[in-house]
Amino acid sequence: MDVRQLTYFLAVVETMNFGRAAEQLYIAQPSLSQAIGTLERELGVPLFHRVGRGVVLSDAGAQLIEPARQVVRDLEAAQAAARSARGLTRGRVELIAMPSPGMEPLSTLIRDFTAAHPAMTVTADAAFTPEDVVQAVKAGRAELGLLGAATPPHTGGLRVLPIEDQPLVLISPPEGDPPPDQRGREPGAEDATVAREALAGARLIVSKQGSLMRRLVDDVLTSGVDAQVVVEVEHRTSILPMVLAGVGHAVLPSSWTTLAQRSGARVRRLEPAVLLRIALVSRTGSLTPAAQAFVACVEDYLAGTGVAAGPGHR
Repeated sequence: MDVRQLTYFLAVVETMNFGRAAEQLYIAQPSLSQAIGTLERELGVPLFHRVGRGVVLSDAGAQLIEPARQVVRDLEAAQAAARSARGLTRGRVELIAMPSPGMEPLSTLIRDFTAAHPAMTVTADAAFTPEDVVQAVKAGRAELGLLGAATPPHTGGLRVLPIEDQPLVLISPPEGDPPPDQRGREPGAEDATVAREALAGARLIVSKQGSLMRRLVDDVLTSGVDAQVVVEVEHRTSILPMVLAGVGHAVLPSSWTTLAQRSGARVRRLEPAVLLRIALVSRTGSLTPAAQAFVACVEDYLAGTGVAAGPGHR
């Protein structure tokens, strides 16, 4: 068994199709099939079951995924370290992020990171729950994960670096009468706030069940406030365009504030405050030089904002 075979195996896992995996690897399909067959004979177990034109993982194949990813990543880390010793700076950061921290602080972090390391590449995959991020990092699909949760998630031994707390805000359409401000301030003014009770009669755009923002809206509705959910969307990136189109109001983390205000929407903090706690997670083993450099960039960001790393960071 060698790294080439494991790389081929992971390509088939990603596509669940030998033809597409061969195209991705730029090799002939018979060569890929032969390499996987050789690996299966060496291990003494089938890794895939052929079903029609596709494949499904066997139990043994499912067990091999995480060790295979770690072996490939360890080799990449060794190669990157050797290149670094020769004065080269190329590398890739494999990161997975939830939508709201994927707005901020990720945009600022990537701006700072790519400015400091212009030859580096960042790959940012998407996840929609803290559990998705944690599982992706544990399984080796990403080295680093950026998540947001109301309380620290169960990370099962991952290294955790707290970054910032984002209060939830109400984003309202550019036109129309927004829910009244608690202190008489204009929407968008500094420190403008709105009470949850003021959402009575509001038309709301929400994400699917499971997010902190949806939980707050559900709490408001169950408390007797007569608001109306008019749209429930799968992708949170669809919410702001709908607000701007006048469909309704939305509860989102403050990471959306700058983009919303630049687009003409009106933004106010909800009171009492609810916080989305943003953190970076990684495996406790050694990271590639590229991932280490990104973590250092996060630490510089924290030093610049005056936020101290919490006890979860080691």
